[in-house]
Amino acid sequence: MKRRMYTFILLILCLTFVAEAQENVPLQEIKTKMELQKENLDHRLDMLSKQIDDVLWYQKVGDVAWIDKLYIYGPPPWKEKNPTSMSAGNPVKFWTYAFFPKNLDTSKKYPLIILPHGGVHADFTTYHTHIVRELVAQGYVVAAPEYRGSTGYGKGFYEKIDYGGRENDDILATRNYMLETYRFLDKDRVGLMGWSHGGMIALMNIFDHPDDYQVCFAGVPVSDLIARLGYHQQDYSDEFSADYHLGQTVYDNVEEYKKRSPAWNTQKFRNTPLLIHTNTNDDDVNVLEVEHLIKSLKADGKKFEYEIFQEVPGGHSFDRMDTPEAKKIRVKIYKFLGKTLKPANQINTEEELQKAGYRF
Repeated sequence: MKRRMYTFILLILCLTFVAEAQENVPLQEIKTKMELQKENLDHRLDMLSKQIDDVLWYQKVGDVAWIDKLYIYGPPPWKEKNPTSMSAGNPVKFWTYAFFPKNLDTSKKYPLIILPHGGVHADFTTYHTHIVRELVAQGYVVAAPEYRGSTGYGKGFYEKIDYGGRENDDILATRNYMLETYRFLDKDRVGLMGWSHGGMIALMNIFDHPDDYQVCFAGVPVSDLIARLGYHQQDYSDEFSADYHLGQTVYDNVEEYKKRSPAWNTQKFRNTPLLIHTNTNDDDVNVLEVEHLIKSLKADGKKFEYEIFQEVPGGHSFDRMDTPEAKKIRVKIYKFLGKTLKPANQINTEEELQKAGYRF
């Protein structure tokens, strides 16, 4: 099915190419138009994929959770294409997934977990199914923001990306919205957990807003953008230096990249209970980034917990998978969070995790 669809699209593009070539349109102009058509098509496919995945959420966790998708807002874009336009300075609107335990009793108070997704221009998908099931089973309410720059919402939202910048404020906006809207949430039991880019966002939030979160887990967190862009390929760097994003390379503005990197901001960390995980065979967030973060926290005299896992299968995804090793590690994470957030049904064993996260 996909092969037929892509063949059809390629045929249309080729026909367009031939038609315009016959009209003596310059080759470069034709190439530019084809690239724009492909870009627009990519966004439409992302939007379709998002709509399909939204349906799958109800199928995969609907037996244990009430699911909602909330339309809220964060601060304005960090830079405006047209600063004198009527819309300049308007807040950025975004979606947030919310998962509530099916047996929720509104006369009681519940802990809240904010779970930002990872990836550059990624989104919150059913990849997180078992994690959401495990959290809801313990009695957590889970909010997963589709912060600015997430995919599946069109080109305009995609190009609002602000990696390490105001996307962090979208997470705080989600936290505030949830507490203001649902009175059964306990403002003194709010936790952050995230992996990769989501781990970086979690760290930046507890650095900048230490009074608003009571505990944090950061798994394989992006920690040092300067080092990161040094060991990734050029196309990765190009995403950050695009006109709609930072617009400059690390060489052009090293201070801007430092400002957006947790390892260069550890002096702001106070005393939020913090657990950091990394894996020596991670081929996405190299362990050297997280080691820099750990060393910086230690140099600043900060109190926190961490574990550097040695060659655990799965690399970057080692503790999010469905393997026995991943489940064992997630039990550690839940026990760490539970010490502070005290959910009603704390997971303490792999057997409890298996029962909570999987259908039989």
